Amino acid sequence: MESLYFHPRIVHFPIALAMLMPFVLGVLLLAWWRGWLPHKAWWLGVALQLVLVGSGFLAVRSGEVEEERVEEVVPHDAVVAHEHSGQRLLFASIAVLIGTALAGAFAQRQIGLPLGVACLLGSLVVLAFGYETGKEGGALVYRHGAAQVYVTGAAKTPDEGRPALQPVP
Repeated sequence: MESLYFHPRIVHFPIALAMLMPFVLGVLLLAWWRGWLPHKAWWLGVALQLVLVGSGFLAVRSGEVEEERVEEVVPHDAVVAHEHSGQRLLFASIAVLIGTALAGAFAQRQIGLPLGVACLLGSLVVLAFGYETGKEGGALVYRHGAAQVYVTGAAKTPDEGRPALQPVP
């Protein structure tokens, strides 16, 4: 039963990191540029971006596992829209991860700082994809009733085709 709720538990982590990474990379980039921290501090951003990619991968995979069950009560198109949003978030996060690693690797060269700026801009794209993914996921739960597939004692109603809540004893 615990595994049934893995997707809802994990999805909030990449969304939260997607929202935080522009701030984190911006602060690290400013500190790098101004010389407030050694350029090696940039690797903190790389590590957090790696966590974003890893948790995003887990979110996408766990969503694929739950897809068929949720499609019992949610329109297929709504599930596919959320799935594609999540995949865009993951792929953009991977691109930013590669960029942050390259910026860190070339930190002592002239190209390092401009790469860092590009990563900051890329993190804003990831933020936009994260917002869209969260919006689509919220629509699945709150507009289409996706959480109803996990309610104990849920029974399908013939008129709506989605589960009706039953009191839990």
